[in-house]
Amino acid sequence: MRSGGRLPARRFGARWEVYAVVERRRRRSERESVPARSAGFAGEILVTMAVILGLYLAYTLWWTNVEAAHATKSTAQAIRSEWTKSGSEKMPDAGTSVPGVGFLHVPTLGDAGEIPIVPGTDPERLNEGVAGYYTKPFKAAMPWEKEGNFSLAAHRDGHGAKFHNLDRVRAGDAIIVETKDAWYVYTVFSTLPKTADTNVGVIMPVPEGSGRHTRGRYITLTTCTPVLTSDYRLIVWGELTRVEPMDAQRKRPPELERTST
Repeated sequence: MRSGGRLPARRFGARWEVYAVVERRRRRSERESVPARSAGFAGEILVTMAVILGLYLAYTLWWTNVEAAHATKSTAQAIRSEWTKSGSEKMPDAGTSVPGVGFLHVPTLGDAGEIPIVPGTDPERLNEGVAGYYTKPFKAAMPWEKEGNFSLAAHRDGHGAKFHNLDRVRAGDAIIVETKDAWYVYTVFSTLPKTADTNVGVIMPVPEGSGRHTRGRYITLTTCTPVLTSDYRLIVWGELTRVEPMDAQRKRPPELERTST
């Protein structure tokens, strides 16, 4: 005669053993899945950050260049339109209606083309894909003045990146400024690969650190360095070699003719 309690006990024990095995597997799976879930969450964060960084770089390095190209073209047209009016060369100040003094040509910069020269070096101004001449702390001397330093700044990356290849410029290279009435041809004599952004001496009338100690007719080009940062400044110095009066055909100087062939 079977005991009324034994068979149920055996069934309960078997079920308990199955349950225990399943529970142990479940808990083991949960413990093992914690690192996996953490890794998956970290991966999602990294992917999101990569997407955001990619969009930022696309905006900085592509879209701002597109916007600057339109602004550059508009400024160039305004300058040349101003030249068709009567009167000699003008020296515009920041905030005036005069669009600019002319164009900067640096063959070593490659495809930078003719760069409109306008007053002011504020970021908003340089964002227009131009070279701005300094109005402070030392006001730039215009090319036609008898002495001084025609100091300019432009962006290294984004917003037209007109000075992107400024690090390629070497002593002996040509820098040409085109105005309404003349071509001003400068020759590079010195460069400074890196200096503090607070070093305003580089744009003084006699630029500090350039190796020159007497007054003359200088040009200074400045931009940010290294690429994609604004931690330091890259400097290029030149001095006036000659002035070529502008003829009716606006014939380019030989330094530019060589680059266009």
